[in-house]
Amino acid sequence: MSGRDLRQCLQNGLLVGDGAMATYLYQQGIPVGICYEELSLTQPDVIRSVHRAYYEAGARLIETNTYGANRERLERYGLAGKVTRINREAVAVARSAVGDDALVVGSIGSILAGRVPHFDTEAYRDMYEEQATALLHAGVDGIVLETFLDLEELLLAVEVIRPLTDRPIIAQLALLEVARTRDAYTLDEAFSHLAKSGVDGVGFNCRLGPTELLRALEQTVIPSDLWISVFPNAGRLGLVDGNYEYQTSPAYFGESALRLREQGVRIIGGCCGTTPAHIRAMAESLRDLPPLPRVNPKNKAEASARRVPIHLRQRTKPTIVERVKREYTVIVELDPPKDLETSSFLEGAARLHTAGAAAITMADNSLATTRMSNMALGAIVKSQLGIDPLVHITCRDRNLIGQQSHVMGLHALGIDQVLVITGDPTRIGDLPGASSIYDVTSFELIRMLKQLNEGISFSGKPLKQRAQFVVGAAFNPHVRHLDAAVRRLEKKVEAGADFIMTQPVYDADGIRQIAEATAHLDIPVFIGIMPLTGYRNALFLHNEVPGIKIPADVLERMKDLKGEEGRKMGVTIAKELLDVAMAHFRGIYLITPFAYWQMTEELTRYVLQAKPNALVQGASGRG
Repeated sequence: MSGRDLRQCLQNGLLVGDGAMATYLYQQGIPVGICYEELSLTQPDVIRSVHRAYYEAGARLIETNTYGANRERLERYGLAGKVTRINREAVAVARSAVGDDALVVGSIGSILAGRVPHFDTEAYRDMYEEQATALLHAGVDGIVLETFLDLEELLLAVEVIRPLTDRPIIAQLALLEVARTRDAYTLDEAFSHLAKSGVDGVGFNCRLGPTELLRALEQTVIPSDLWISVFPNAGRLGLVDGNYEYQTSPAYFGESALRLREQGVRIIGGCCGTTPAHIRAMAESLRDLPPLPRVNPKNKAEASARRVPIHLRQRTKPTIVERVKREYTVIVELDPPKDLETSSFLEGAARLHTAGAAAITMADNSLATTRMSNMALGAIVKSQLGIDPLVHITCRDRNLIGQQSHVMGLHALGIDQVLVITGDPTRIGDLPGASSIYDVTSFELIRMLKQLNEGISFSGKPLKQRAQFVVGAAFNPHVRHLDAAVRRLEKKVEAGADFIMTQPVYDADGIRQIAEATAHLDIPVFIGIMPLTGYRNALFLHNEVPGIKIPADVLERMKDLKGEEGRKMGVTIAKELLDVAMAHFRGIYLITPFAYWQMTEELTRYVLQAKPNALVQGASGRG
């Protein structure tokens, strides 16, 4: 540790922090894609020169080059075994670069780091303890927890680290929106929780520039016994002549430092895009100035009273979940066309609706093959035909920005019933060069859709209206170990799934096994039945589609059948399976093969005419 005490320094004055490490290294010619934290071992002189440049510019609070030096991040570079060494050496490098009048604090970044806000609590505890222990043993003057989008992760880090040391801990949030954390806490709530957790200081860093962080401070009540620390970005990242750059000038940062001081900020530094020139400008602006007391906003209650209320759109029809709790309910899948012609699809949808289908469900580019947008067709069948659509949403085709935009569009169209699936990889489809996105898993997307139902966006922003998504989860029972598949399904239920739709089943015993394996779940299960169209179709499913096995007696009955004869036998066999299914499930999911909607039309009528009002004894009350 240095000879200075961080608490004493902040009690008496302001501290100028340093600036960016990663973006500044990039400007100096260090390529992206490498582990910058490892440079403390492999090129210590490079890191030392950065620390020295900030010190000479006027910074007296120096952060170690350890933002991502946790086990999870280092493991990506094959460096998981060097967590302690990298953190220890980073402290030594920083200390050797500056004078005795500078304080060196250990930087610990968010492990979640902008990904979907769901994590293994115990694993994160271990990783935070490992990194913090290494930094503390190396003699840092304090810990800075930085770039946390989610309050709950930040509180977890504090909970782990606070018992390890009595040295100061500063906890900094990164904001997507000026008013809230990503996990939907107001900043007032966030700083109140952090004060109770035992931190010494709170503040912001990264993502936003000086003006937006000033606005956040102006709107926020911060407990009086906490220091305030702010490290803004050099504005927003922009594309200039083909290169991504930060454009905010050092002079502007110098002016902004004075405005931050007026908000009671005691530690003022820079984050992404800032350079020694930015820090020098701030240090010169703040030279010899005393700190100013924090004055919290006084009109918070009045502003809260003016807040726009959250509205909930009224439903006009029962959902499939509401229906299946009291009667047999049929969902029919009819895939969108692969071309621009829609008349046959719309005719089929209308006939299926007349037959009694509670919803027409449409895949989202199934088998990674390009089809017409199911959102567009869903809007057409809803507005023109009065049919309730149930659209599939794949994790494959959209990044998080596109995904939220897509589901907001579904909400605007009144399409509230959805099925979340992972989606087949693009390499198996008709455009194998396309990218598979997979920003989130199906578990995470289910959870995020239910978050929209609470009036909170994916980023944590409060919305003026709650969505009303009824979210389905897919279940593939065609696995070697059914119990493992059910455990995976249970996680989807925990994430918020409202109902389940299974892959097609072709044997009576399989239907009974699924009923038994899912009997403990308290949400409806729609059992999948897809009629065979001929012998070749049966052979294909039996031999080439993973997990699906057609019973020998069914293959024998389908043998050599094709065309109309094959489809007729396929419907007959499907009816026999439905007789078994209806003894165990009220929810029936009919899958139309090759757009032969006449087959599923007949099967829909069979289900609803066989047991139109009464339940077969033993059929699941869950569906």
